[in-house]
Amino acid sequence: MLHAWLNASGRMKTYTIHVQSATQYQCVADVTSFVATDKSGSFGIQAHHVRMITALDYGLARYQRVNGDWYYLALPGGILYFVNNNLYISTRRFLYGTDYQRISAGLLEQLLKEEEALHEIKDSLNQLEQEMFRRLWQMGRRGVKI
Repeated sequence: MLHAWLNASGRMKTYTIHVQSATQYQCVADVTSFVATDKSGSFGIQAHHVRMITALDYGLARYQRVNGDWYYLALPGGILYFVNNNLYISTRRFLYGTDYQRISAGLLEQLLKEEEALHEIKDSLNQLEQEMFRRLWQMGRRGVKI
């Protein structure tokens, strides 16, 4: 069944991945396989896959190039679109490379930073809400109609 993944010249069938964020763009040619996760679970894409679109989960995806090497892609979710043998991924930011340990550590660091920032935002909103209630209470005590 290997012939299903070979083109007429005997080379593996490949496609191109385009990963983009607001500040980064990476184009990777000669990809033979891509594995990621969405709400339905883990899935894979090979060359000439049918057109598809899905929302990727936060985490690690991976892709294999024609030379057999696996590369890892850490991202905080995103939109995946496969059409005409091109895989497009749009995300807020991403890390990629062959070093699984470095990429997964980078993903964990990114997750911790986002959690910290979210906590700070929640604290600020809580303080703002308390200050608004305090001022409304003071206005009510002075007889100001709201």
